[in-house]
Amino acid sequence: KDASGAARLINARVETVAEKPAFRRALPSRRCLLPADGYYEWYPVSTGPKPAKQPYFIRPADGSPFVMAGLYEFWKAPDGSWLTTATVITTSATDGVGHLHDRMPMAVARDAWAGWLDPHVGAEALGLLTVPAAGLVYHRVSTAVNRVANDGPELVEPLADA
Repeated sequence: KDASGAARLINARVETVAEKPAFRRALPSRRCLLPADGYYEWYPVSTGPKPAKQPYFIRPADGSPFVMAGLYEFWKAPDGSWLTTATVITTSATDGVGHLHDRMPMAVARDAWAGWLDPHVGAEALGLLTVPAAGLVYHRVSTAVNRVANDGPELVEPLADA
């Protein structure tokens, strides 16, 4: 209904994406590819009223792009402007990265890109998605990634003691 809730919808669970009101209309025809070098997850390193979390950068071991499955939507904001939003489709994490976080993005293999993007395929396109089970590596990175104002290649560099 308004942009303030959009951040909660950054991920869509593959198990429920076809039924959830926020995603079910986009799934049949508004699918996208979200290419990235990798993605971040935060692992808790302390507890308390304000627990500390260590960010990790997760990427394909061979350096290839990590092409995530996504959905996009156009919607009218209360002020009348049109917004475009996107979500990443996630699944249960594999053993390789599951100790960092219980969820991970679903991937779209290169030979499935055309099918995933084809609006005539419909919701059955979910069958084209893969779980990047092997070939992911990760390392600790600077907490500078915690501020959206920070941007640059140094944000994916391993910590010196990693």
